[in-house]
Amino acid sequence: MNRPGAPLGADLFGLAHRVHGRLRAAEAGPPSIVMIDGRSGSGKTSLAAGLARLLGAAILAVEDLYPGWDGLAAGSASLATAIETGTYRRYDWHAAAFTERIEIDPARRLVIEGCGALSDASVAAAARRARGTGGGAVHTVWVDCPAEERRERALARDGDTFRPHWDAWAAQEHTLFARTRPVALAREIIHAESR
Repeated sequence: MNRPGAPLGADLFGLAHRVHGRLRAAEAGPPSIVMIDGRSGSGKTSLAAGLARLLGAAILAVEDLYPGWDGLAAGSASLATAIETGTYRRYDWHAAAFTERIEIDPARRLVIEGCGALSDASVAAAARRARGTGGGAVHTVWVDCPAEERRERALARDGDTFRPHWDAWAAQEHTLFARTRPVALAREIIHAESR
């Protein structure tokens, strides 16, 4: 399987343009669903925002499915159902509760991003959804980045909110990814390092 790597650098929107160009050049055209996974702070959310803008896609952020700081595995496990049903309840991190129901527009392309986005179940659900909405492919991406840089980015982004949870979250990532093996499910690997 061809899994090209691309340096992320500081120009995330430029990277989104390059990935978008590769997707448009694919024989079948742009995919119906793009799934982006990687560890916290790797650049997934910025890449997803750029791609969604270029593709005219909706975004499903996996963090909306986590039931709090100890909920990585549960949120990841619930993703397949959200994709299949086209609906989910969003977790409100400030209220510490699931709140409004979100509907995923079946007529739009979809970018799914977040830790735990790639699993056998979620990729299979995405493939079924893509077929059921008039065809189209699913493109899976793993964003890799050195741990120290990821930590700097995540703490710069979320500051004191994330700081006390960093180690426990990293341990959850380690446990989940050992089981789900998301890198093996990625068609494309992006090496994100700005130094």
